[in-house]
Amino acid sequence: MNYFSTRDKSLKFSFKDIFLRGLAPGGGLFLPSEIKKYDKGDLNRLSQLSYKDLATEIIFNFCSNEINKDELNFLIDKSYKSFTVKEVVKLKKIGEINLLELYHGPTLAFKDIAMQIIGNMYDHLQVAKKKIVNVVVATSGDTGSAAIAALSNRKNINLFVLHPHNKISETQRKIMTTIGGPNIYNVAIEGSFDDCQKIIKELFNEDTFRTKINMSGVNSINWARIICQIVYYFYSYFKLKKENISFSVPTGNFGDIYAGYIAKKMGLPINKLIVATNKNDILQRVINTGEYKPDRVQPSITPSMDIQVASNFERLLFYIMDENDNKVVSLMDELSLKGSFNLKKNEIEKIKKDFEGIKITDEETKNIINKIFKDHQFIIDPHTATGVGAANKVKNLKNIIVLGTAHPYKFNDTTKKVTGKNLEAPEHLKMYLNKIEKFDIIGNSNSDVKNYILSKIQ
Repeated sequence: MNYFSTRDKSLKFSFKDIFLRGLAPGGGLFLPSEIKKYDKGDLNRLSQLSYKDLATEIIFNFCSNEINKDELNFLIDKSYKSFTVKEVVKLKKIGEINLLELYHGPTLAFKDIAMQIIGNMYDHLQVAKKKIVNVVVATSGDTGSAAIAALSNRKNINLFVLHPHNKISETQRKIMTTIGGPNIYNVAIEGSFDDCQKIIKELFNEDTFRTKINMSGVNSINWARIICQIVYYFYSYFKLKKENISFSVPTGNFGDIYAGYIAKKMGLPINKLIVATNKNDILQRVINTGEYKPDRVQPSITPSMDIQVASNFERLLFYIMDENDNKVVSLMDELSLKGSFNLKKNEIEKIKKDFEGIKITDEETKNIINKIFKDHQFIIDPHTATGVGAANKVKNLKNIIVLGTAHPYKFNDTTKKVTGKNLEAPEHLKMYLNKIEKFDIIGNSNSDVKNYILSKIQ
């Protein structure tokens, strides 16, 4: 299995190469040279497996040259030992809602499902055996804490986590800034998540600096994140035992829902992937109008989705453009020079074949949380509520699974205002609540971040 770039099909990288790099040369994103297609017989066989064995079967397709299947199975089993449910995720019926709870990991968000595996892959692939690796990641609230839980105290690895200052929930910040070991550096950037992400991409594209610090990344642009997230689409389909299913996914950077798209390409019979956005609705707009035009980020009660530049969308564009890397380059250049691009009618139709885009306002989100609490005495977080709202709005679709992306405790301030109920911290997090937070506030620039990193590693 080789990997190429959305902007250069001639490239040939190994899984280990792309795992360490994250971003492809020239700013593109990595994609595999082939995607395995399962038939009905394969799906019947896979449906009998536990979550961990299913994860082994699916992930192995993408890394078989570097990890043998038994080693991968051991690595996955080790990665999920800290999860509070045996099968890693849980499909729950809440009234008419099929809720897939993805937040039973150490930091209470779906990011743990991929990040715990990635943390163990760093060790298994021995990418930090001879030289210290400096992992740099941007977070809109959940990726950072998941990366810290996965990489804290790892030998020969430093982790620098960039988050937008005062633009994530207090609980999200506290989890991030209290759980890490001495190899963890939390950095609050005076800007938005898009600013943090832009800086990360710039650093990856500066070959001299990237090489100098032996830089690696674990944002959702890292293909390893995508392949770990494919698994729960298969698992929940097997659990629901219905045909013609759809998924409603709270969406910011397009990584989680893109994993569903790959699951469909692998043969999972998915009808529609519903992109649930908040007021930062660039994805809803491009799906419905073809215009991809980032705007200013607007703060919302769903801060993990306060994103205007959805990086993983470029991976979808590659397939929408009939796998023409030159067309992708042209669109990305247009975005860089003009600040937007427009898709053609036939390209929009291709996207709509698989995707629906729906925006949910803050007020609608609150109403959904309140209604579910009143009707079922069950609390969902604001992001999950956007998924429920989008599922309710879409027409002519049955058997929709809503991805529950975060534990409501991470957004207790919002859910308490709406429901009047104060949630207690899960037991394993209580010990951190009164710890002193450790983070530094720095300016919103490439040079500020570079100087900060160099000051910590030299």
